Amino acid sequence: MVHHHRYNLLKKGGDEEAGTLVFLYYRRRRPNLLSVLFLSLLSCTFILAPHLFSASSYLSHLCSFGVQNEGFVGNIDVNAPLCSSIPNGRICCDRSHFRSDICFMKGDVRTHSPSSSVFLYSSKSNNGFISYVSSMIDDGEPEEHDELQHEKIKPYTRKWETSIMDTIDELDLISKRANLGVHYPCNVIHNVPAVIFSTGGYTGNLYHEFNDGIMPLYITSQHFNKKVVFFILDYRNWWVMKYGDIISHLSDDPVIDFVGDNRTHCFTEAIIGLRIHDELTVDSSLMRSNESIVDFRNLLDRAYWPRIRGLIQEEEQETVDKKMSRSPTSGSVFDHQARKPKLVILSRNGSRAIMNENSLVKTSEEMGFQVQVLRPERTTELAKIYRSLNSSDVMIGVHGAAMTHFLFMKPGSVLIQVIPLGTEWAAETYYGDPARKLGLKYIGYKIMGRESSLFDEYDKDDPVLRNPSSFTKKGWNTQRRSILRIKL
Repeated sequence: MVHHHRYNLLKKGGDEEAGTLVFLYYRRRRPNLLSVLFLSLLSCTFILAPHLFSASSYLSHLCSFGVQNEGFVGNIDVNAPLCSSIPNGRICCDRSHFRSDICFMKGDVRTHSPSSSVFLYSSKSNNGFISYVSSMIDDGEPEEHDELQHEKIKPYTRKWETSIMDTIDELDLISKRANLGVHYPCNVIHNVPAVIFSTGGYTGNLYHEFNDGIMPLYITSQHFNKKVVFFILDYRNWWVMKYGDIISHLSDDPVIDFVGDNRTHCFTEAIIGLRIHDELTVDSSLMRSNESIVDFRNLLDRAYWPRIRGLIQEEEQETVDKKMSRSPTSGSVFDHQARKPKLVILSRNGSRAIMNENSLVKTSEEMGFQVQVLRPERTTELAKIYRSLNSSDVMIGVHGAAMTHFLFMKPGSVLIQVIPLGTEWAAETYYGDPARKLGLKYIGYKIMGRESSLFDEYDKDDPVLRNPSSFTKKGWNTQRRSILRIKL
C-alpha cells in the first residue's frame, strides 16, 4: 500500500510573532485551518539584506599552480600523506580512508583496456618511455616472472558500500621489470598526468553525481591547473555531456573512455581513484592551497557563466524583436523596475511535493517576492538551473537529491529545507552542514506527525508517527516505504 504525507504551506493569521516558522496540518474536513508563516521570517531576513547577501566576506580566489618539475606524486604532502613521495617505477596505494582507495603510479605508465590493466615499467629511456621489444612466450601470453607489484582497485568513492562496489569495474595495476622490453607499444603519448575514475555506481542521482564524482574530481585534480587528462570507467556519454562545462575547467584534454578506447595510452604519472573529504564539501585543511567549497562554487561560476551570457543575449534579442514589432516608436524597449527579492521554490512531483504550491506562490508574491517555481528534470541544462539559483535570494525545497542545487546559490543567500519525518540526520549531514560551509543562511524545518497525510492513514500512536527514527534505523528501503512517501 502506498502512503503519502500531505502538507499545506500557507500564510497564517497575524497573531504569530514575526520571525517564526510554522507548518500546520491541513485536513479536508477543516478547510479553514491555515499553515506556515515562514514568509514573515524571510521578510525579517531581508531587512538585513545589505549585510546578509553580501558575498564578499565569503568568497576567495582560487590559487592555481602548475605541476612541479619533479612530478605531482612527489609533491603531494597533504592530500596523499601515505604516498607523498615515491620513486619512478613504483605503485603506491592509499587505502586508509573508509570512503575510497587511491593509487599513484610514476614512471613508464601504459593503459591496456582489453585486460582492464594499467602497467608500470621500472626503467625509463631518455624520453621517459621504454622501446617496445617483444617478450611473448610461445603460447602468446606475456611472461609473468618480471612482475614486481600487483594492486587492484575499484576507482569509486563509496568503498564501504559492498553492494554498489560490486557493480564497479576493477582495474589491475601491475608493475613489471622492463629488462626485456614491454609488451604494449605506445599508441598515444601524453605529456600530462592521467586521472582514472568511475562514473558508475549511483550516477544518475544528482546528489551522488556531485558528491561521489564531480567534487572528488575537483579535489583530486584542480591543482594540475587543467594540465591533466581524465579516463573514465563505466563511461556514460550523457554524463560527459551534462558535466562538460565543469570538466572543461578542470582539464584541457577531452575525456577518454577507458574501456571503449583500445589504444595504449602512455604517461609518466597517473592517479587511479579520487579523493573525497565529506558530504558535498571540500576540506580546506586537506587541500594544498587551502581551497574550500567556496572555491569549488567559484569554479561552477566560471563554468556556467559563458552559457548564461548567451542565454541572456538570446532573451534580450527576443524582447527587442517583440517590442519593436508591436510598437516601433514606443521608446525604450526595456522596462526598468526595482528588483524584488527572488524566491525559488524547488518543486517536486509525486512524493515529497508541496500540495498547495499555487497558494504558496500567490502568498509569496503578495509579500513582495519575485517567485520562480523550478522543476528540474534529468535533461534540464545545468546552466539554466544555475542561472535561476545564482540570481535567487531564497530557495525552499523538501529534503531529497534535488537539494544538491544549493551549490548553485550565492554565499549569503537563504536555504530553507523542509525535513520529513525520520530524516533529520540525513538532512543535516547531506545538506544543512554543507550549506553553512558554503556561507548560506540555512534554516531546517522539521515537520511533525500531525502535519503529514500519514496522520490520516496511521493511528496517532503508530511508530510511523510517534517514533519515525525507528524506521530510519531499519535502513533506507524500510524508511522509503513508510516515511518518505509524503507530500507537503
